[in-house]
Formats: sequence, C-alpha cells, structure tokens
Amino acid sequence: MGSKSEQLLIVVSILEGRHFPKSSRLSLVVQASFDGETLSTDPTEHREQPQFSTELAWELSRRTLHQHRLQRTPIKLQCFSVDLLSKKRENVGYIVLDLRSVQEQKQEPRWFPLLSSKYTKLKPALLLRLQLETDSKPAPVSPDKFKAKTAPPRTGSPALELLPDRLQPLLVSDRGFHQIGPEDLCSELFVLSVTVAFATKLQQLIPSDLNLSAEGSDYFFYYTLLGNDITSEPFHSLLTPTFEPERASVRIRSNKQVLQRFLRQEKCLQIHLCCGSQSLGSADVSLSPLCSPSVDLESRAATVEGAFVLNTPKRLKAVGNAELPTVGVAVTLRREEAPAQSEPKEAALSTLPEAPVVPLVPVVPVVPPVSGPSAQPDPGPGPGLELGPRSLLLSPIPREAPVCRSESEADSLMDELHPEKPQDTAPPAVSEASSVSVSAPKVSIPPSAHHFCFSLDLRSIGNLSLPHPISATLRYQYQFFGSAAPVMTQPVELSRHSELQPPQSFCAFNFAALPQQLHDAFHKVPLVVELWHRPLSSRDELIGRASLQLSRLLSSPRVRGQRSSSGEQSWRRTHQERVHFLRANRPTESAAELTYEASLEDLGLVRATEVVVSESTPSDDPTPPTAPPPPVAPSVPPRETLEYRAALELELWKEEQEDLFDHKLKQKELSHMQALAQEWRKRDQEREALLHKKEQEYQQLEEQLQKTLSDLETREKRLAEAELQTQRLQRELRAEHALTLSELKESGRRLQLDCDQRVALERDKARLLEEERARLLQQMSDADARFKALEKEFQVYREQQNIRPEFRLQSEINMLSLEKVELERKLESTTKSKLHYKQQWGRALKELARFKQREQENAMCRLKKQQQELETMRLKFLASEERNVTSQEREELQEIKNQINRLKDERLVPAPSLSGPAPSPSGHAPLDDHMSDHLSRLLEERDTLLRTGVYTHEDRIISELNRQIQDAMKGH
Repeated sequence: MGSKSEQLLIVVSILEGRHFPKSSRLSLVVQASFDGETLSTDPTEHREQPQFSTELAWELSRRTLHQHRLQRTPIKLQCFSVDLLSKKRENVGYIVLDLRSVQEQKQEPRWFPLLSSKYTKLKPALLLRLQLETDSKPAPVSPDKFKAKTAPPRTGSPALELLPDRLQPLLVSDRGFHQIGPEDLCSELFVLSVTVAFATKLQQLIPSDLNLSAEGSDYFFYYTLLGNDITSEPFHSLLTPTFEPERASVRIRSNKQVLQRFLRQEKCLQIHLCCGSQSLGSADVSLSPLCSPSVDLESRAATVEGAFVLNTPKRLKAVGNAELPTVGVAVTLRREEAPAQSEPKEAALSTLPEAPVVPLVPVVPVVPPVSGPSAQPDPGPGPGLELGPRSLLLSPIPREAPVCRSESEADSLMDELHPEKPQDTAPPAVSEASSVSVSAPKVSIPPSAHHFCFSLDLRSIGNLSLPHPISATLRYQYQFFGSAAPVMTQPVELSRHSELQPPQSFCAFNFAALPQQLHDAFHKVPLVVELWHRPLSSRDELIGRASLQLSRLLSSPRVRGQRSSSGEQSWRRTHQERVHFLRANRPTESAAELTYEASLEDLGLVRATEVVVSESTPSDDPTPPTAPPPPVAPSVPPRETLEYRAALELELWKEEQEDLFDHKLKQKELSHMQALAQEWRKRDQEREALLHKKEQEYQQLEEQLQKTLSDLETREKRLAEAELQTQRLQRELRAEHALTLSELKESGRRLQLDCDQRVALERDKARLLEEERARLLQQMSDADARFKALEKEFQVYREQQNIRPEFRLQSEINMLSLEKVELERKLESTTKSKLHYKQQWGRALKELARFKQREQENAMCRLKKQQQELETMRLKFLASEERNVTSQEREELQEIKNQINRLKDERLVPAPSLSGPAPSPSGHAPLDDHMSDHLSRLLEERDTLLRTGVYTHEDRIISELNRQIQDAMKGH
C-alpha cells in the first residue's frame, strides 16, 4: 500500500431498480464482490421500483488500482430475492462492471439490465453509479498541537446529517398526514396544495398518428402528488377547454429544512394532459422556489404559479410562443395553523368537493365521426331522418349470415342522448336478433313508395396478380341505401393462385323509395367495392377498385317471393357476376377478381304501420274513462244523443292529445337535432384543428424532405464529380507511370552503353600506357647498358692512368679534361633527359592517378551495388602492382644514383694526389657546388613525387629521400 495521499475508494452507488414484479413475501438484496471482498445492501421491498439508496466502497491504492485495471478485474453485482419466512435466497440476476471505466470525475447514474435474469419478460434493471474518490482521512493530531476553533453557526439540528440521501414520504392514515423525516425531529404540519386553473392552445397537442376515439372522448389533467394519482374534471373539447379550477391539498408532517430538502429532491411536478390512457403532453412545474432559503413559512405561504408549456413526447416544432399549449398551475406550501394533536382523523389526501380524487383509468372509447359533408347516420334510432333521394331507412332484416354494420358517430351519440329509450319500439318486421331500432314519429312518404330490401353477398376473391400475399379487406358504401358510412369485411390473407371467401361479407339494406328513383340510381351510380391491403406495420394500401353495375340486377328475371307483412305479394331479383379489381395506380391492369351475388326484393307499398312508431307504446296511450250508458231516448236523433256527444268529445280529445304529442315530439326532435348539430360542430372544429395541425406538420415534413432531397442531389453531384476526378487522376497516374517506366528503361540502356564505351576507352588508355611503360623501361635498360659500358671504359682508363708514366699525365689530364667536359656535357644531357624522363614519369603517374580516381568514382556511381567487391579487388591488385613497379623503379634509380655518386667520388679522389695540396682550396668549391646540386635534385625529386598524388609522406621512397636530404644538408 502506498502513502495516505494515494489511498482511493471505489464507490458503487446502488440507487434504485425498475421492472421488478411486486411481491409482498419477498425482499431484494444486492451483493457486490471485488478482489475477494463481498459487500451487500440492506433488504428492501420487492416491488416494481425498489429503492436501495446504498453506497458500497472498497479501499485500495493507486498502484493496486492500476494493476487491477491491467488484469481487468471486474466488479460483480448479484441480485437476490430473499423469502421473509424461510430466509431462502434465490438469484435474480447479475451485473458485471468494468473497472477501467471508473473515473475520478462525478458520473451520471446509468441503468444496467440484469443478466441471466429469471424475470425474462420484465427485463429488470438497476440504476448504478461507479465513481473513484480520494480517501481523505484526517491525520492524527497530537494533543499538544490541538487547538479548538470557533464553530460556525449551525442552521439545523445535528440529526439532519444522519438523514438518508433520498427521503420517502410515509402515509400515516390514522392521523391524516404524510410523515417526511424522523418523528422525533419533524413535528410541524404543512399543507401542500396544487391548483389546475386553465388551459390554452390544447389543439396543438393532438397527435397525428393516434386515433383519439379509440382512447376515449374525454380529456383530463393528471398528476401525482406524494404517490397519490389525481385527475381533474373531464372536458370534451380541446379547442375550448372548460372545466372548474380544482385544488388538491395534502398535509405533511415534517420541519422546514427536511421538507425543503425533500422538495429539492423531487425538483418538479409533472402534469399530464390525458385522453383515456394516452398522455398527449406534459408540463414540468419547478418546485425550486419553494426550497429557497429566503422563504419564510412562519408568516406567509410560498407559491409557484404561472402558465407552463405542455411539451409533447416528440416535442413538435411550434411557430411561436403564441402557438404553444399552456396550462395554468399554482403550487402553494404553507404552515398549518392548528396543532397536529388536535387534527381529526381523515384521509391523507384531501381535495375540494369539486375535484374528487379518482385513479387514472382508461375511458370507454367513442366511435370516430364519419368525415365528409354527406355523412349520414347508419340504420339506427334516428328520429325520422330522411336519407338518400327521398328514401326511408328501415331496420335490416336478419339473415343466416352475419350482417356487416358500419361504425357511426350518430349511433353512439343517440345512445348517450336516449339511454332510457326502450328497445321494444321497433316495428313488427324487426326480429329479436337485431340490435338496431327505429324511432320515427312521422315521416313524409309518398303513397306510391315501395319497401325494398337489397342484399349483397361477396362470395370470393381470387386471381391475385401481385407477387406478394396481402391482408385483403373489402370496403364499399352506397348512399342511396341511407348510409354514408363504409361497410368493411374482416382481413383475410390472400396469395396468388388462391381463392378465398371473405368473412362476414353478407350485408342487407332495408329502405323505402319510389321505383323510378331506384331505377335512376341503379343506372347512374355504380356500387364501387375497394380492395385494401392492411399490413401490421404500415398504413393501409389501396390495391384496386371494382364497379358493380346494379342496373344489371334490374334486368334480371323477377321471381315471386313470399307474402310480405302488409299482405301484398313480394318480388325478388337476383344477379351473380364475376368482376375485376382494376389497380389504383394502373387502371388498365387487373389486380384480382371478385365474385358476388346481389339480390333486390320488392316488399310492396310502404304502410304507415311500418314506419310511424312513437316513443310510447300503445299501452301508454290514455284510455278514456268509460261512463255508464245514459238512457237512450228513441225519439232523439242519433247526432244529439249523449253517446254521440261523448264519442265526439273523445275524438276531439284524442286529436288534441295527438297534436300535443306531435308538438312535444317535434320539440324533443328539435332538441335532439340541436344537440347532434352542436356535437357535430364541436367534432368538426376538432377535426379542422387536427387537419390544420397535420397540414402544418406535413408542410414541415415536406420542407425537410425537399431539403434532404436537395442535399442528396448535391451530394450525388459531388460524388459524381469526385468519381470523375478520381478516374481522371487514375488515368493520368497510369500514363505518367508508363512514361516514367519507359524513360527509366531508356536511361538505363543509355547508361549501359555509355558505361561500355567508357570501359572500352579506359581499356585502350591502359593498353597505351602499358606500351609507353614498356618503351620507357626499354630506354632505361639501354641507358643502363650505356652506363655500364662507360663505366667499363672509365675503369680501363683508370687502369691505364695508373700504368702510364707521369710525363704523359699532363696530356692525359688535358684529354681527361676534354673528356670531362664532354662527359659533363653528356652528363648534363643525361641529367636533362633524366629530368625529362622524370617529368614524363610524373605526368604518367599523375595521369594514372587521375585515371584511377576517375575510374573509382565512375565505378562507385554506376556499379556500387553490383560490382563493389570486384572493383575493390581490382583496385587492390592495381595498387599492389603499381607499388611493385614503383619499388623496382625506386631501386633502379637508387642504384643509378649510387653509381653516379661513386663515379663522382672516384673522379674527385685522385685530383689532390696529382696536384698536391695547392688545389685543395680550389677543389672545395666544386665539391660544394656538387653537394648543392645534389641537394636541390633530391628536393626536386621529392616534390615531384609528392605532386603526383600517388605518394604520401608515409611512403618509403619519400622517407628515404627525406633522409638523404637531411644527410646532404649535414654534409654540406
């Protein structure tokens, strides 16, 4: 372990969990293991979001931490469920944390899913934070150096430091408050109130991809206050939200510091606008002003109020601040005046009477309204509505096949407006299997109108031309039958080369119309059946349309049917045909084929008993009291009898009651129609707002799409230009590479030819130099031969001089003087020729040295890698040969010099013996001149050899010349 400054703490904060199943008999424990040391949390409640709020720490040095990081030592967390009775532990899952990711900076907590969890469907996870802290332990202070300092003023009780990091409110139901903090410390009562006052611009929150009618028809605000779900009074319109301001209050037992700490922990209050179980938007109300130290709850209440923006889950873009939806909220925190001991027992959450607390539950869905200006209600309890071209809608006739019913808003609205209407007011033709009733007090029907029943049976779909299977749904509508809502079949899987019967494909329509109207409608308006593909993951796709010519039904033979309820004979026409679905995008091609059977039944003239049905049954009609029969006077005329008068009064009373009943029914019909119109206008406004909002969204999406398309086009152009540039560069690089390669080959060939020519020239020069050397050697040998001959002659002369008498010496001396002169002349010429030879030899040596140097440089440049060893050996061989030749020449020159010196010495020695002592002074001068010439010749030879560059001062011949020069100088 290192010093105290290097001590670190690895802290793993286990805050909370999520997606755990709720169990009252189990508790959760998290156990962490690192480097052989195991720590665990306290048992917590096994619920959906368990709260652990525990920190586990391990102490180690920085060097040990580095070793653990190199070894990748993990921190393993195991979650166990413990049975409270048997104390049996079961592994729920585990988490492995990487020690290399731990840092000394403060990290945000992250959710880690449990691996190998036994709750596979729920996918539980833990909120963890891994942090590295410095273990700053105070150094031990000696008692001598200890000195107390003035303690700062403390704002709260010392027990506040012992509170947990996350405070949780505890409901005390018997005393009617929530406890926050320990009981011995927190004994003050506070009231926290939330008021939802108003809302504006809520139509901006209508989602584009959600059917609100499937969720519910009511809207309300929802929020959670200390774990209690609170909803506002429901309202029906987002354009004009009208609801009473509601206040929800909760009593809290705590103190100011703990409560403000709890509010800082909560941070904000989230208020949701809901439709059923769907949240359309939420607003965050910050609670930080309630936690300010300047807030004085003793004298006044702390309030946070204002209009807060409702944000959608996807946060749609708004045009400006005026378009943002807002909700007016006020949050108040105050101290309760009465003491806590005198409070009566009541619920923990008390609300105003106008805002009862209800749980957030889904609302029964409302059928979406049928769009379009020609929307008409389906066969239902419409009060005498005239639908189609002066046709009357009757109840459908039950068949063996199920009847397809379209969804209509009028049905649900009328059911809401008339929940007390009995179901037995249908006409006699309606059986018990039908759930649709008709309530028509009076309908204007021509006396010649017929009761028709049209049925359509979609038998089969086949010959699909698409390459992929589809989820086929058939959809059609025909307003002449009195219903503008479409009739749809259930989806069925249809593939190529298969023929299927769509489920619930039979539907019957009962209506009243004139035969001419029916004839005109069937000839002018065909019945269009649409084929839709309903995939699970995308929107519906229109495949094709098939037109059913109903005029062919009128031209089919008429068959006598059963007698109708009016006693008249019915007639029935049936037509069966196979038609093609023409594709929506290519109308000339067939998408599939449809086989159908249409039937039209004429049930005769419409009688009033079939359509005029009042809301009250016949048993409800008032019956006149039966009076005792008065005595009949036979002489009184019949019109003046009491019975006639009573019958007349009864008829008049019936007419009056009938008129009153008609007036009331008209008033009720008018009120119902006004309610329907008002509801329709409200729904139409909502649809218009939704349409306007969708148009704005579509415009924004279109702009984004146009921008993206332009960016893509620009990027494609840039990519094409870059590709062309790259291809051009590649072609240029290939051409440049080929040109460079050919140039390199040509330059190599030229260099090879140049080298061959230079080598041939150098060989010729070397041959010429060898011939010149051989010639010079021959000249030297001839000179040596002549010198030897002269030396022999001189030897003979000396012998003769020794034999001849003295009188002949003078003449001989003269002759010798002449010979001496001649010899000196010859010696001078020989010396000159020798000097010339030396110069030529020096030139040859210089030329040879230059040749060697040039040859060596050229060889090093051209053939450094290929012929380095061969060149080195050749140079060594030439150098050794030159040294041998030069050494031989030096030896020969030395011999010649020695012979010349001996010859001179021999010539100079006899002179003093012949002339006596007198000529000695005169003979000293020639000796000095001879030594000077010898010294100068030696110096000239040495300098000449050094100037050639072949010899250096370290060579033997130069050392020998230096020695001779020194000897000559000493002798001189």
